[in-house]
Amino acid sequence: MAQTYSQSFPEIVELNVGGQVYVTRLETLTAVPNSLLWTKFTQSSSGDLPKDSKGRFFFDRDGFLFRYILDYLRDSELFLPEFFKEKRRLQKEADYYRLPGLSRLLAVDSKDSSEDSGEPEEAELLSSPVTSSSSSDRTPRSPGSAANSGFITIGYRGSYTIGRDIQADAKFRRVARITVCSKISLAKEVFGDTLNESRDPDRPPDKYTARYYLKYNFLEQAFDRLADAGFHMVACNSTGTCSYGSNDPGEDKLWTSYTEYVFCR
Repeated sequence: MAQTYSQSFPEIVELNVGGQVYVTRLETLTAVPNSLLWTKFTQSSSGDLPKDSKGRFFFDRDGFLFRYILDYLRDSELFLPEFFKEKRRLQKEADYYRLPGLSRLLAVDSKDSSEDSGEPEEAELLSSPVTSSSSSDRTPRSPGSAANSGFITIGYRGSYTIGRDIQADAKFRRVARITVCSKISLAKEVFGDTLNESRDPDRPPDKYTARYYLKYNFLEQAFDRLADAGFHMVACNSTGTCSYGSNDPGEDKLWTSYTEYVFCR
């Protein structure tokens, strides 16, 4: 029966894991017997699994940590980048995918790292409620704490349209993406799971980045999280340009702008 089900899947499988796309072999996904992926791709048919709009098999899990799940399935070994601070999260993913071998490797590696460095593990460092995605669970940190002080710059590029002769209603502020520029540790503390790190992954927490962005497009949501974490706005600036939809000056005017807000704690 397992052989019959596995034949309903292509040799090369496309996955959408939490919005991140992966392409791998069916053989890789079924490398560990009785794991969740082995069960999905040997005990189910292709039509039984949820798919996204492009027909890729969808898993509502952490898409960025899934790369390490795939690495383990390929090589049965654990290789993590230096300064990797998400071992507890990765262990949670390993448990979800039912990979006890990976969970044991992570447990041993976490214990060795903690003993060598004498530092608390990630779960302790990130135990502050501000890492939660729910604002009601967050508790503001003290703004006067020197260890947690710093700057975060929020940027967005937006556009709006004004009808000819300003007679039509304006279509206001279409925000394409909200960017975050700051020290890595500060960005993760404030925005937690709502932070998209795909353009600058695996950077040490003491480094800086200008390539993070948020998973939502509401500026006020970002401002609420910053306020809850004890930040206040100290500066902002904006630039804008105007263009017409065509050479006819009577056509709608399209304004585009780039704005930055600087917050300090």
